[in-house]
Amino acid sequence: MFHIVLACLFFALYVIASTERVDPWGNEFGKVEDMSFSGIVTFAHLPHIKCLDDIDAPFDIALLGIPFDAAVSYRPGARFGPSALRSGSRRQRPDRGYSSRLKIDPYNSALSILDCGDVPVTPFDPAIAVKQVNAAYRSMLQHPVASETTMTKLNMQRGLDNLYHPRIIALGGDHTIVLPILSAIHEVYGPVSVIHFDAHIDTWNPERYNGRVSLQAGVNHGTFFWHAYEQGYIRPNASIHAGIRTRFSGPEDLDDDVTAGFDLIHTFDLDDYGVDWIAQKIKARIGNGPVVISLDVDVMDPSTVPATGTPESGGWTSRELRRVLHQLVGLNIVAFDIVELSPAYDSNGEISAIAAADMVYDFLSILALGVTPNADDARTPARDEL
Repeated sequence: MFHIVLACLFFALYVIASTERVDPWGNEFGKVEDMSFSGIVTFAHLPHIKCLDDIDAPFDIALLGIPFDAAVSYRPGARFGPSALRSGSRRQRPDRGYSSRLKIDPYNSALSILDCGDVPVTPFDPAIAVKQVNAAYRSMLQHPVASETTMTKLNMQRGLDNLYHPRIIALGGDHTIVLPILSAIHEVYGPVSVIHFDAHIDTWNPERYNGRVSLQAGVNHGTFFWHAYEQGYIRPNASIHAGIRTRFSGPEDLDDDVTAGFDLIHTFDLDDYGVDWIAQKIKARIGNGPVVISLDVDVMDPSTVPATGTPESGGWTSRELRRVLHQLVGLNIVAFDIVELSPAYDSNGEISAIAAADMVYDFLSILALGVTPNADDARTPARDEL
């Protein structure tokens, strides 16, 4: 009898021991912390939700991929830009995001930042794709902000409805995506100024730039600003290009550019006048109104950023461009986009994607620093030497 009782006791202890959950990893190493090269790839390892499926999710800033490249005039591939930008941001982390130059850590500021994934744009019908981008961006702007108190403290622009709306950083995609984006922004803020970093003006009149084939052919990455001007999305005479160096059909292209409301900074103006002059000219042109910053990566020299569809020699370095961006702190910025990154043409070291991802980090930092009440007194970091 004693042996039976003892056997039952040992069996009971065995059953209890075998049902206990053992966590060898947790016991020895604790919480899982991804390395820069591990984990599911979001921008800078930020939290991810499908914002288009959850219209009530609150956030202050969102990264939104728009993988569209059906309206390019030369090399395709920008549909893979959002993926490349996220890959290029792997070494950015929320636990190591402090900028010694701008004195801010955007990832640990009072602003809630999410990676909202990509808009599922069709690659088969550009007209439908443009509508999809517009609908997605309008939905994103209707999300509640996470902190109205922070928006107020940072002096953020309210919409025409007197409400705060999230700031969206669009990851393109070819530059055509900016047309439906500006349409959505116009509904919330009215006409806006544009600071446009690019090698090309993108204000070509469709009548002289592929528009004779069809109406849809006239909506492409070289004409979208002309359409935005015609639709009234852009404030008159309050926008500017920077980094221009392409060739033109003739003086009429530049006349159309003026008609569309843009001034122009040539790429070589940086050598002639310097970064400070460029930044001051931009700020003087833009003023205090709401502004969109649109950055085509081909503004940078192909030796710095080869991964783009329409490269032009003689561009700025990534360092020069970032120095200009840093002096735009304090402007009344309501949206950013970065476009035309085509990773098929990148180096095997991802130099273009890394440079482009660093521009997005600067976008986030600028937003986290807020808006100066009078943009003429916008905060600028101390000047350093080239």
